[in-house]
Amino acid sequence: MADAGVARSKDGLHAGTLTRADLSDIVHNRLGLSRSESAAVVERVLFHMCQALSEGHNVKVSGFGSFLLRDKGERIGRNPKTGIEVPIAPRRVMTFRASQIMRDRIAQ
Repeated sequence: MADAGVARSKDGLHAGTLTRADLSDIVHNRLGLSRSESAAVVERVLFHMCQALSEGHNVKVSGFGSFLLRDKGERIGRNPKTGIEVPIAPRRVMTFRASQIMRDRIAQ
């Protein structure tokens, strides 16, 4: 997996979180695109990932991980305060599974 560098604002990472602006800055610095072109590239990548997920497709980014969709069936839950059983409607959930490369890098 290619190293994307460390995105930093003037006072470090934005509260320890990599943001869209940080990603855009990395693209700007590494590829030499204008700031607006870099922001557009980041937005298009995120748009296509969201579009694929909303259409029911899983998204796999090699060396990073997979965004997987799962359909959960209806089940019975319990209100913890009153103890009354309540049906929980079926729904689709998204999960993320980090690749082995990502897990190894995080563990270091």
